[in-house]
Amino acid sequence: MVACSVLLLFWTLVSIKLTLGQDYTSQWAVHIEGGLKLAKQISEKHGFHIIGEIFPDYYHLEHRHISKRSANPGLEYHEKLISEQNVKWAKQQKLLIRSKRDFIAFNRDNGNPKRYSIKGGLNDPKWPKMWYLNRGRDIDMNVQGAWEEGITGKGSVVTILDDGLEKDHPDLVKNYDPLASYDMNSKDEDPMPRYDQMDTNRHGTRCAGEVAATANNSMCSVGVAYGASIGGVRMLDGDVTDAVEARSLSLNSQHIHIYSASWGPDDDGKTVDGPGELATRAFLEGISKGRSGKGSIFVWASGNGGREHDNCNCDGYTNAIWTLSISSATQNGHVPWYSEACSSTLATTYSSGSNFESQIITTDLHHDCTNNHTGTSASAPLAAGIVALALEANNELTWRDMQHIVVLTARPTHLLASDWVVNGVGRKVSHSFGYGLMDATAMVRLARRWKTVPAQHVCNITAQVFDKPVPARSSVTIHLLVKECNRVNFLEHVQAKISLSANRRGDIKIDLTSPSGTRSTLLAPRTHDNSHAGFHVWPFMTVHMWGERPFGVWQLTIHNEGKLLATLTDWEMVFYGTILPPTDVSQTLLTSIRVNNNITVDEYSENSIKSGNCRVTTTSCLECLREYKIYHGKCYDKCPPRTYQENYYGLCADCHYSCYKCNGPNDYQCTVCWEDAELIHTLGQTFCYPKSIKRLLDDRTWHTYSTILLIINIILLLVFFKCKFCMSNNNLTDIANYRLANQIDGDD
Repeated sequence: MVACSVLLLFWTLVSIKLTLGQDYTSQWAVHIEGGLKLAKQISEKHGFHIIGEIFPDYYHLEHRHISKRSANPGLEYHEKLISEQNVKWAKQQKLLIRSKRDFIAFNRDNGNPKRYSIKGGLNDPKWPKMWYLNRGRDIDMNVQGAWEEGITGKGSVVTILDDGLEKDHPDLVKNYDPLASYDMNSKDEDPMPRYDQMDTNRHGTRCAGEVAATANNSMCSVGVAYGASIGGVRMLDGDVTDAVEARSLSLNSQHIHIYSASWGPDDDGKTVDGPGELATRAFLEGISKGRSGKGSIFVWASGNGGREHDNCNCDGYTNAIWTLSISSATQNGHVPWYSEACSSTLATTYSSGSNFESQIITTDLHHDCTNNHTGTSASAPLAAGIVALALEANNELTWRDMQHIVVLTARPTHLLASDWVVNGVGRKVSHSFGYGLMDATAMVRLARRWKTVPAQHVCNITAQVFDKPVPARSSVTIHLLVKECNRVNFLEHVQAKISLSANRRGDIKIDLTSPSGTRSTLLAPRTHDNSHAGFHVWPFMTVHMWGERPFGVWQLTIHNEGKLLATLTDWEMVFYGTILPPTDVSQTLLTSIRVNNNITVDEYSENSIKSGNCRVTTTSCLECLREYKIYHGKCYDKCPPRTYQENYYGLCADCHYSCYKCNGPNDYQCTVCWEDAELIHTLGQTFCYPKSIKRLLDDRTWHTYSTILLIINIILLLVFFKCKFCMSNNNLTDIANYRLANQIDGDD
């Protein structure tokens, strides 16, 4: 028995080693123009068959006579394929390492579930122990308020990109949607998981139950959006390639609203990886064309590499602007031991914690139920369910609308982290929790009255770095002044695309500070990352400046904790945002709702002026009543001196320091000057010059002053040369006298 176990372990290690060395698969992604019929002819001519379509005219092919895994590329077959005139591009697919973001626990519940006392009108046996949905007092996901208003996710379609879905599970079968399902591994339309003795493919079924387990059916648990349709894409139980990911992310994008993913590159603290070119295109196609142009919503688990000191900004999926990145909080509001802190995390839902804290309850394989779903894997589906509720309340929400709503309604209260800060617009934000705990009822109420955000604009600004050295055991700060930003006046996502070389990548820490003073850690040191590769145009992303202005000085600080020199070779800032504020809250929020940081919005009426001029408050005012102007958290009848009204939303912005009053931010837009300055009009522009300098600008005065200065300089030069000549003569006289004296002494 022992010998068999040792032999089994040996062959397992051998197979792992062989797998790691066999990067190439028998599959290709190919761009063939001319339609499906021609694509089939070309494929069959060279021994390929079409597995499926990735995008229009982009096909997923497999070759019949190539091994499924190989250390060497199939160059012969590749050359024949691209020799065809209609083949515009082709790429053999490589294996990708993608890990589920839960933890294996072998204490799965068995037997008949125990019936608990009915609570909240639900007879689902596990409902009384679903603490993250039923505790109230601002320490749950606040879903019951939405349910009581008739919002259950009806009409919303969610798919789980994972290892399969037990579609006939009694708690899922009612909401199962075959149009939101596919098996990329077996290449058919049945997403049922592959069963084995260890139930290794239970992950997708567990995630699906969190979203849409049927309510009040005397079975197991209840999903957050128990009225939503649920599907599954089986894609993790086989070879994962760029093409497989792209097809999964773009599956039936006019029917599916929300894609929930609880996986990503290894959370080992040393990997830097993200979507390939096809998966990236799938994201872009999704946000631009999905849901009839409103955009597919991608919800992503932020990662479980906390124990390995990983950072989710090294994960190109959670680090992307297209994904709603979700982290975890424990039952008691702490940061879980597995959680990764990073600046791209937008918000948080509950999950597992220490051994003494409860975990997530959901459906399991074999028509069963579990109390032990864990990790950020459990957090992302809860978020997807809440998003489904918001979409039922307003199915016109775009993918960006949803992110704005999450930011505005997330609650930082009761979440315990040491890095909470207040950003430049008064919102609390953390690297561990983002903007806080998602609030289903607040999101639903805000969604009902939401006004679509203005169009997204992008601004790219490159810093002049010129190979900036970062010595060992030290740090370097580089400044970038942003004066204008291509119609980006109010920030959403901020990216710092960085290229740097380092002897040990894990020794690098990167901080970014906005003009408003918000400091965000783009990268923390990673103790396991021994790579010499550094970073090449890696887009570190932060959401901590959401709502701030981009104008002013940005600071990038590179810390090198290693023993050898590092070098920053390139730094480019990419600002995403809008020309106008995201929403006119005074028009859309007509009822009192709770929003983040204990913000309250008074019902708009003529009487609300009695409670003050501010409508949205935290520690300072975020929005004034319609007829008032806001500046630095206070409301004014009109913009105060040294400011101007920036737009019709009543925002006051600073004038140039030389202006007392102005109509714009530049030094040539002054309208009134300080007492010691005078207004100068030239070529349609108005400047304020100090009166002393103004006198110098007069031609006659300047000519007089110049003449006087010239005469003084000539006199000084003459005096200088005369003194030098006198000193030379004196020296010659002294020498002559000295020689004469010595001669007399010698004669004596």
